Amino acid sequence: MITCFIRYHIDPAKKPQFEHYARNWGQAIPRCGADLIGYFSPHEGSSTLAYGVYSIENLAAYEAYRQRLSADPLGRENYEFAQREKFLLREDRTFLKLASAPHAALVQP
Repeated sequence: MITCFIRYHIDPAKKPQFEHYARNWGQAIPRCGADLIGYFSPHEGSSTLAYGVYSIENLAAYEAYRQRLSADPLGRENYEFAQREKFLLREDRTFLKLASAPHAALVQP
């Protein structure tokens, strides 16, 4: 199992648009095969950093998931919404594997 952490830099004046975007992913991501942990918008501290976090079996499953997401009507609509509204200034993806105990004890090497 790997977890994808997406760090977004958003326009702080367009936080409501990001939250709309996040709610849409809350429907589309699980439907397309990933285990959504959540989307997080700024609250205290930085007004420009937001995050999306989900887990998926492996990178091959991720590639298949991305194809399903791009074919999903809500997924396509959400991509277009982000392009149109321009609230995402930067998006960085990092894939990590759980390494801490006790959770890691549940994962077979």
